[in-house]
Amino acid sequence: MKTHRLRPRPGPSRPIFIIAAVAAGFLALALRGMADDWPAYRADAARSGFTAEPIPNQLTLRWVFRSPHPPRPAWPTSERIDFDLVFQPIVVGDLVIFGSSADDRVRAIDAVTGALRWDFHTGAPVRFAPFAWEDRVFVAGDDGWLYALALADGSPLWKFRGGPDETMVLGNERLVSKWPARGGPVVVDGVVYFAAGIWPSDGVYLHALNAKTGEPVWSNGETGRIFMAQPHGGAEAESGVAAQGYLAATETRLLVPTGRAVPAVFDRADGSLSYYRLQENQHRGGTRTLVADRFFANGGCLFDLDSGEMASQIGLGPGVAVKDGMVLAEGKSLKASVWRDAGVIDRKGQPQKVRRLEETRLAPLDGEILDFIVAGGDAICGLDGRVSAIDYTAQRTVWWSREVEGRALGLAAGNGRLVVSTDRGLVYCFDGEAPKPRAVDETREPKAAEDPAPEIARAADEILRKSGIRAGYCVDLGAGTGDLALALAKKSDLRIYAVENDPALVAVARRRLAAAGLYGDRVTVHLADPAKTGYPRDFANLVVSSRSVAGTSGGPSEDLRREMRRLQRPFGGTVCTGPAGGLETDVRGDLEGAGSWTHQNSNAANTLCSDDTVIRGPLSMFWFRDVDFEIPNRHGQGPAPLVHRGHLVVGGVDGIACLDAFNGRTLWIHQIDGNLADFDGIHHDVGVGEAGSNFCLGDDAVYLRAGDRCLRIGLDSGEVLAEFRTPAAAAGDPNRNWGFLAYHDGLVFGSVLNDAHRVSPRYKLTGLRTESTALFALDAGTGELKWRFDAKHSIRNNAIAVSGDRVYLIDRPLVEADHVAVPTRNGRHGEKLAPEKIPPGGLVALDRRTGAEIWRNEDNIFGTQLAVSETHGTLLMNYEAVRHNFFALPSETGGRLAGFDIETGKRRWDRPATYQTRPLINDYTIYAQGGAWNLITGEPVPFEFERSYGCGQIASSRNLMLFRSATLGYRDLTREAGTENFGGIRPSCWINAIPANGLVLVPDGSSKCHCSYQMKAWFALQPAGD
Repeated sequence: MKTHRLRPRPGPSRPIFIIAAVAAGFLALALRGMADDWPAYRADAARSGFTAEPIPNQLTLRWVFRSPHPPRPAWPTSERIDFDLVFQPIVVGDLVIFGSSADDRVRAIDAVTGALRWDFHTGAPVRFAPFAWEDRVFVAGDDGWLYALALADGSPLWKFRGGPDETMVLGNERLVSKWPARGGPVVVDGVVYFAAGIWPSDGVYLHALNAKTGEPVWSNGETGRIFMAQPHGGAEAESGVAAQGYLAATETRLLVPTGRAVPAVFDRADGSLSYYRLQENQHRGGTRTLVADRFFANGGCLFDLDSGEMASQIGLGPGVAVKDGMVLAEGKSLKASVWRDAGVIDRKGQPQKVRRLEETRLAPLDGEILDFIVAGGDAICGLDGRVSAIDYTAQRTVWWSREVEGRALGLAAGNGRLVVSTDRGLVYCFDGEAPKPRAVDETREPKAAEDPAPEIARAADEILRKSGIRAGYCVDLGAGTGDLALALAKKSDLRIYAVENDPALVAVARRRLAAAGLYGDRVTVHLADPAKTGYPRDFANLVVSSRSVAGTSGGPSEDLRREMRRLQRPFGGTVCTGPAGGLETDVRGDLEGAGSWTHQNSNAANTLCSDDTVIRGPLSMFWFRDVDFEIPNRHGQGPAPLVHRGHLVVGGVDGIACLDAFNGRTLWIHQIDGNLADFDGIHHDVGVGEAGSNFCLGDDAVYLRAGDRCLRIGLDSGEVLAEFRTPAAAAGDPNRNWGFLAYHDGLVFGSVLNDAHRVSPRYKLTGLRTESTALFALDAGTGELKWRFDAKHSIRNNAIAVSGDRVYLIDRPLVEADHVAVPTRNGRHGEKLAPEKIPPGGLVALDRRTGAEIWRNEDNIFGTQLAVSETHGTLLMNYEAVRHNFFALPSETGGRLAGFDIETGKRRWDRPATYQTRPLINDYTIYAQGGAWNLITGEPVPFEFERSYGCGQIASSRNLMLFRSATLGYRDLTREAGTENFGGIRPSCWINAIPANGLVLVPDGSSKCHCSYQMKAWFALQPAGD
């Protein structure tokens, strides 16, 4: 294959590097140590992507490195967070250096031979390219440290922890620092800058350090908790900067990318925040930032460096800042532009000078440009499966091209070499020589990968057999040389974290596991005290000790046993101790006080309050991961996630997923095409607030309705255990689809939907149906029909509650004003009906076991929803309540509450009440946005509730309320702290933050939202300090 051609080249290489991102006099950026180095991501501190040095006339492959594992990006589904899609390389002298997000290493490769010159292990993924300065390189890791390594041999010179302590959490499916160093380092004037912490409410720390000594010049840890405007109009919360992306610098400014949002800009001299224009740029942002002239580019726009105001839009493609302008990629083309000053008249009629980019030429390619850099007069473009060089200044033709494996997203040009990195873990080096290419393949089975000792292999078999755990997270305390971790990894699917306090043994273990191709991907070794790991509590499915297994420690010390118990996951986590042949197991039981959330409104009684007494504020991060399971449009108000005995179950557009609530690991996904299609692709619909959810949890199963059937799915296995059908229809009833769904005490309750009564108000009809013609009960194990109740009129799905030995419902004539046969153009329901226009109904109590009617009350039954407190013998009747009233059904007139005695059906109290969320029952108090009332008497009780912008409902536990208040808001009922925030992220438009199992569990609820909250994630929070 022809890979190059001869052509005239520019003059000899210049001995001094001229930075191309700025006009003269604007900037004194960190220049590279030698003229032809590429010492940083995108060349320099401005992240310009430019070098004045041309690449050779002839480029041939010198070597190719293949990593044992491809990159493991933190946020692979994000369109805006893309800093670690490949191993980003730098070129310094005769070295090519890059970090790995897969095996937590920094490698320095000999640029001539392709041989490994040195490597260095960190304690977590390395997601950013190193920054080289003088005789050292700086490396930021997810372990929270900034390392200064000797350029010559990789030996550590100093290190600096970005966060306040050693605490770790599960982040992006790896154990990382609670404050991962994801503000990629930049060096200017002998000072290295980096940032740690990505969750504002947990603290974000920006540091300036003396590059020689590591001593702090200044540190700013105050910008995480700022009361400020959020990326939705009218939304304000305590939530500040969330550092994620490569830092960039000018002479006076430090730019800190903030994930999905625009960068925050700081004063480089003292670290004070200059500006952070989050709300003004509510749909803009991303991690890629570069300095160009007196602007910075981010998220397809140019922003004025002095003010942060948007100057112009330049397109979402990658860009490079060159000496007198910019080169921008747009699809398959490159646009070269130059800076021009122009005169304009402002809104006040005054003349103003503006700086603009003026397009001068266009150069086409034969594929979409994923990324590119500029070297001399050439643009080197990374494409899918190819890298190409184009002379964009003169001939505007592709003069060199080479196939590569994967998407070419990492590019560096220096010392007469071109280095290309792809998303499959390959790094290619091209230069002007013509040797035989050398392959450096670390994926092949190395000779050094020795097997564990036979007695350790037998012990591993015994551990797996006795514990019954072959997948999940395993911790090995006192791991020695990694024998047991190696054996367990080879015999299971466990993800193992090994802890050892002897540095020499740690080094041996890492080398052995790396040689076996297991390091990072399956096993990680940490240097720490086994009795004080810094790991999160309750996350480990399996805890073992190599020292205990080997019989060399005399049994675990009390401190070690205490740490084992702390790490052990509730609801089945297992500790194995003792010598091989005599292993003892300890299985952890329930977490005391950890409640469940098994139905849309917490339980079949619709209290909207779990019985959890563990979770309370203030809140702190426990685990977080990427969003990789499609949920319905947030405005469709889809079903709430459910939680029970360590299982987090989430409904998706085309299936249902189950995660481990204590570590975020996916346990299973059950595919059902169109599962929640009725809730997707619509805007501000009534959703589950009227139609009800399509799944609930039983003791050991998920019950999921689909069409005319209900699937019983094993909670542990994800396998379908049984399939139930709606019972035979009454004479003349054409309806067969399943509607209401609940589980209680061995019975599954369902209803037969009225398929003709649809209520979707938007621009297209959906399958949302809110009324049923009959209610029935089945045996939850066999599906045997226990009884069927045919409505006299109609049963609204959300006016059914099950508690104790009774089922409560409202049987009333249909409200025809709710029915939508043809969607309205504006997508709204009709006007609210006056109460007297709504036909009265009957409040009915049925025997749960037989379906026999116990009592009926037809005296002024107004409500559309029911909730029950068995403890206090009271049935609550109310209306649905939403923030956007114009999207409520006409029958939801609101403004009233009533309480009934569950034994007799007699009305205890009835009162006018204004509330904007569905009332919840917590013990003997009714809470809602708008007030609180005594459940037994109906009398108001003192309760002040404030929140910023936020649709959606309140989900509560005994001690903690969760809701949207610009970001995730919460109210701790045990403290006088008012509304607090966990920032950087937004909840859904209904319910997706669940207080249960001693945690706050939050699958992403922002589907199809473009607001620039810094993060989109699935995460769990815990009480701070745990």
